[in-house]
Amino acid sequence: MTSALIDLNAITRTFGAFTALDGVTLTLPPGRIGLLGPNGAGKSTLLKILMGLISPSTGTGRVLDQTLGGDRDGTANWQLRRLIGFMPEADALVPGLTGIEYVSLAGELYGMPRREAQRRAHEVLSYLELEEARYRRVEEYSTGMKQRAKLAQALVHDPPVLLLDEPTSGLDPAGRDAMLRLIRALGTDHGKSVLLSTHLLADVEAVCEQVVILAGGRVRRVGAVADLCSRRQDRYRLRVEGDPTAFRPALEAGGVRILGETGQGEWRVAVPVGWSNVEFFTLAEVNRVIIRALSRDDETLEELFLRTVTS
Repeated sequence: MTSALIDLNAITRTFGAFTALDGVTLTLPPGRIGLLGPNGAGKSTLLKILMGLISPSTGTGRVLDQTLGGDRDGTANWQLRRLIGFMPEADALVPGLTGIEYVSLAGELYGMPRREAQRRAHEVLSYLELEEARYRRVEEYSTGMKQRAKLAQALVHDPPVLLLDEPTSGLDPAGRDAMLRLIRALGTDHGKSVLLSTHLLADVEAVCEQVVILAGGRVRRVGAVADLCSRRQDRYRLRVEGDPTAFRPALEAGGVRILGETGQGEWRVAVPVGWSNVEFFTLAEVNRVIIRALSRDDETLEELFLRTVTS
């Protein structure tokens, strides 16, 4: 048995003359993983291959020790799908079904006996705070409720792996935060591995331990976000208390550039070559302000992403 969640070796997938994935080699341990990439990067194709819906054109791979592509009789693909819960970006709801019927049906399609599927559907809908709406038709649900119903059908058979495609799509800020808390809790409290495919970098920062960046069908970066983002020796975050009227021009006279400020006394600054942090405190004392916090301003995930996909 392998300890890897996903282990891919030179996976390529073509559609006629178009290459969607080009030699993807990737090994990921269990955990919460963000899948990032611009439109056309190959994210959707990779998800379909991981679920066994399509086979690689060339290359080999495994998910939780199940071979990708499956046997000709489809047995291995079926075993693989039993291990995975998939939440699609599109609604994928069945009009006319109530919430409990929709989630129970998903359980039966995963191979669960009807009574067990119904029992689990009640449990999962209660966990996702849809208990009061379980007998309402799914087309009557709000956007947030529909997203939770889609998550419920992915969870009903209690899979160890969740593949989530844009799970916060269409949600307002409160609904988005609630969904992200649920997804994070599924990983931290219930031991689920999560592959979160999204274009929202903040979602990855809120949930994921690692990130995979795809561009042009190839893996451009993979690893922990903190390890991938460049350490910046020339940028700092500075929180100041007091009237900065004289302090700011004193910094600029010393070659410091003010990159931005939050409006709560915190500034992002870039310092010149040879700058010593002692100079911050010296200028602060002279100009009668107090520096309450000083920390290095390393590269953000957004900056890493832009640097990766444009290089």
